[in-house]
Amino acid sequence: MALSVSNLASSLSSLSFSSQVSHGPTTLSFPRANYLFSLPGKSPRRASLSITATVAAPAEVSEDDTMELKKYVKSRLPGGFAAQKIIGTGRRKCAIARVVLQEGTGKVIINYRDAKEYLQGNPLWLQYVKVPLVTLGYENSYDVFVKAHGGGLSGQAQAITLGVARALLKVSADHRSPLKKEGLLTRDARVVERKKVGLKKARKAPQFSKR
Repeated sequence: MALSVSNLASSLSSLSFSSQVSHGPTTLSFPRANYLFSLPGKSPRRASLSITATVAAPAEVSEDDTMELKKYVKSRLPGGFAAQKIIGTGRRKCAIARVVLQEGTGKVIINYRDAKEYLQGNPLWLQYVKVPLVTLGYENSYDVFVKAHGGGLSGQAQAITLGVARALLKVSADHRSPLKKEGLLTRDARVVERKKVGLKKARKAPQFSKR
């Protein structure tokens, strides 16, 4: 079965669609296009093709939810972060995280947003945040409030790990031994190595040829 290339090209060029951003699912419809098919020894026949696709709109966080979380954090932390007793500061690469622990049910709030939403649901980053609490069996005993800035989400998550571990030391000095055994009190000093003059990156050199 042979397909007329010229008819197919003209039909595809006539296709057009429009979409509008909305909070609900968006349906994209393509108009019907006629294609000319020809069989050996028979007259050409026309066939129609129509395509419909549904695109789901991305989930958005409403401003009301953000305001509610801000009010909740302020009610739980009177006087702000600096006025709290169980506080720890963690750093990783260019990221800095100030962590406050309060007795609760294991809720984690980062920059007035839920941790799962802030860390984009990444299971590894969420695990980083809870490792010190899980090590001591406190995953459902403390609420974690974080102010983080600088770096990327991965660096911030690892900075929160150190901040939580340091805050747990203020709960009890007996926590030092198990936390240190897991390496959670060691500041990771690795950073990106600077670019060198004459090189493409820190160590990558341009191609060299003797001839």
